[in-house]
Amino acid sequence: MSIFVTGCTGYIGSHTCVELMNAGYDVVGLDNFSNSKPEVLDAIKELTGKKVRFYEGNMLDRELLEKIFDENRDISIVVDFAAFKAVGDSVAKPVEYYINNVSSVLTLLSVMKEKNVKSLVFSSSATVYGDPDTVPITEESRIGGTTNPYGTSKLFVEMILQDLCKADKDFKVCVFRYFNPIGAHQSGLLGEEPNGIPANLVPYIAKVATGELDHLNVFGNDYDTPDGTGVRDYIHIVDLAKAHVNGVKKLEKSEGGLQVYNLGTGTGYSVLDIVHAYEKANGIKIPYQICPRRPGDIAECYADPTKAREVLGWTATLNLEDMCRDSYNFAFKKK
Repeated sequence: MSIFVTGCTGYIGSHTCVELMNAGYDVVGLDNFSNSKPEVLDAIKELTGKKVRFYEGNMLDRELLEKIFDENRDISIVVDFAAFKAVGDSVAKPVEYYINNVSSVLTLLSVMKEKNVKSLVFSSSATVYGDPDTVPITEESRIGGTTNPYGTSKLFVEMILQDLCKADKDFKVCVFRYFNPIGAHQSGLLGEEPNGIPANLVPYIAKVATGELDHLNVFGNDYDTPDGTGVRDYIHIVDLAKAHVNGVKKLEKSEGGLQVYNLGTGTGYSVLDIVHAYEKANGIKIPYQICPRRPGDIAECYADPTKAREVLGWTATLNLEDMCRDSYNFAFKKK
């Protein structure tokens, strides 16, 4: 049995490939390297001793998807990571985000139905909760009122998946609402290495730490939070990747329908908390500059991860020091 992983060389996709393969699954992968690099495939092989059956291309390419399923008839579950993910970028490029993040999933689902592969793990986001009424956020918290096109694109897909599961009782879907994955594989072989200037906090800090950038821009210090900077739930990327193995195993036993899980630690840290933790874990200084708020950002967002623990048997085990140390280790090795 194989797992088809879209966006397999991206940050979350690559770490998940490692965990799936180390758990005994074979992986068929797809990526177009829009925000990743081909050498990630070599790192996955080094960490697992196995190769991803890899295809280069875009998930909007229906013929390519049909070819992948036809050539790999042992595919039983799809894990979909293929999406643009930068909040600020989505505000500037909404059409591109909706095409890439929504139309591509419609293409994938259409081919899955055609090929009778009806199990999916979908990577969603805590941004579907918009500006939450209360924290911590449970899976029953209000969704909608999204503050940026990235979050709206994930919300749209969740609604599509709900409708699909109501219409076709054979479809089995696990939706993971990620909070903020950071860190890197402990080996230093895999980590977050976006093309261009990073849009997310910790990769930006890492480039400051290695001297590639001279300071960190902190967007807003006037939020209603303890130090005025935005508060988020940060989770180690390896913990997040391991949750997907639990999700796949749950789908293997499921009879159908859609389940939603928050993936976070349940603890909120501010931007400056992360800066200071990074400094302490690695014995360095991170110069920063306060800038105006970014469009689409909110003050506070962190998870209640109880459901994932009770239903999937998954709990985050790595702490903030681990996240900061492993991030710097990867950045330093890549320098």
